[in-house]
Amino acid sequence: MDEIVKQAMAKWPNVPACSGWLGLDARGNWYLRDAQVQALGGFPESRGHRIEHEKLLEFIGRNYLEDDDGYWFFQNGPQRVFVELENTPWIWRLRFEHESRTLHIHTHTGLPQKPAALRAVVLDEEGSLYLQLPAGMGVVHTQDMVDAAAAIEAGIIGEPSEMARADIPRQYGFHRSAVNRAEQSRPPP
Repeated sequence: MDEIVKQAMAKWPNVPACSGWLGLDARGNWYLRDAQVQALGGFPESRGHRIEHEKLLEFIGRNYLEDDDGYWFFQNGPQRVFVELENTPWIWRLRFEHESRTLHIHTHTGLPQKPAALRAVVLDEEGSLYLQLPAGMGVVHTQDMVDAAAAIEAGIIGEPSEMARADIPRQYGFHRSAVNRAEQSRPPP
């Protein structure tokens, strides 16, 4: 978390959290969802405005966290902005080097992950591939499925077990939405 964010939290410790205003799609894109967009429906059906400003994306990525109850949020200064997830809290980007049999994995926010730390491999009914790593559960980006398939064939990623997409959050301890969660505020630091 950025130092400036920690300072804002200390200065204003009781800012209420909000939800519904920020969405993360299954390809790692962030969306701002103003009141008009929210009135049109939930995420991802009503996405909002895609964030493309590089520095803002980096700021969100550095301050993207999980609370003790499995809800994901962006700590925007003193305010927690709970994130609406289209699928999982992490979108994995993969690159498989065939000659060296090396798999590189990083999050949609750029954090590198160690393939040796892989804890679970899951395939849902729509053909999406999920990996559980120490950072949490994530779905493999659609553009990286060829590399994922090659890593499975090479034995770098184990054979996936099958699970319904709807069951993945409960099984792996996260929530896709905090919109219906009771009114909350950030606990004191």
